[in-house]
Amino acid sequence: MLTPQFTDTLNWLSKLSVKRLSNLIKITASYYVSLWFKRPVMWGQPVSISIEPTTSCNLRCPECPSGLRSFTRPTGMLQAETFKSMVNDAYKTASYLLLYFQGEPYLHPQFTELVAYASSKGLYTATSTNGHYLTSENARKTVVSGLDRLIISIDGTTQQTYESYRVGGKLEKVLEGTCQLVAWKKKLQSSTPYIIFQFLVVKPNEHQLEEVKQLARQLGVDKVGFKTAQLYNYEKGNPLMPTIEKYSRYKKQVDGTYKFKNKLRNQCWKMWHSTVLTWDGTVVPCCFDKDAVHAQGNVANSSLKRIWKSNQYNNFRAQLLSNRKGIDICQNCTEGTKVWR
Repeated sequence: MLTPQFTDTLNWLSKLSVKRLSNLIKITASYYVSLWFKRPVMWGQPVSISIEPTTSCNLRCPECPSGLRSFTRPTGMLQAETFKSMVNDAYKTASYLLLYFQGEPYLHPQFTELVAYASSKGLYTATSTNGHYLTSENARKTVVSGLDRLIISIDGTTQQTYESYRVGGKLEKVLEGTCQLVAWKKKLQSSTPYIIFQFLVVKPNEHQLEEVKQLARQLGVDKVGFKTAQLYNYEKGNPLMPTIEKYSRYKKQVDGTYKFKNKLRNQCWKMWHSTVLTWDGTVVPCCFDKDAVHAQGNVANSSLKRIWKSNQYNNFRAQLLSNRKGIDICQNCTEGTKVWR
């Protein structure tokens, strides 16, 4: 019997048309040639694309700009026609589409319709949610939409622990929504979406790692992933910093202060294979540019293909290859370190 994880892998592989596979090979070759010659070379188009449905969120998580309502960039809701234009511009060479950047995607009134459109183009579709809007109807629409992967944030197995980070959230609603999704998958005899419980490990919940695995098994969730937390203020310690070192991005020094574990080598696979588009069409280098400080262009004025290979984008890649430590959004980045367990 095939495991859900193996079935999910086969599902992604089934999306690789000849053109998409060719593009993946070009991108991989571009990356290693760039590392070898220490200058950016780009022969393909992005393999993976993240598109932001909305910046709105119902929770107030302490380390998230959506939760803190702290954006300096414009906030809003993705227009369906803008989304279709983005997908039409990328689907022939891209194979993976994440409908998420900041915010809660299910707050977009047409979210499952957006997923269905991307799925109709043969893209592997994924999203990340806090799970509060998975009503029976939304769960049904999610399965019918063709969504391939759904990451549900569940940062605690009790309400007290859960709300210590997911401020304003109700664990009961997340569990109910998960049950609705599993039930509709069975009813519609669908192997998708592949359901992942994402557990952001922080000090208040680090004692519940085994409990969340057990909970996932009980509910019929396919996988549990443990993720390290990005903390904005960590040098002098932080109440959210876990004591289990392997689940922390930061290491204590002799003087009692903390430093980031990542050595920030002058390389980044993400900068060659993926890109991020905000709700208004702004193209940013990666998911760590939450405020779109390093905007590379906007698809309202130019095509994604042109922006991807522009001098501006390649200049950013060149800076990364020569001095990654000098780029602000790289200072908390986990690229090059294993954090998903």
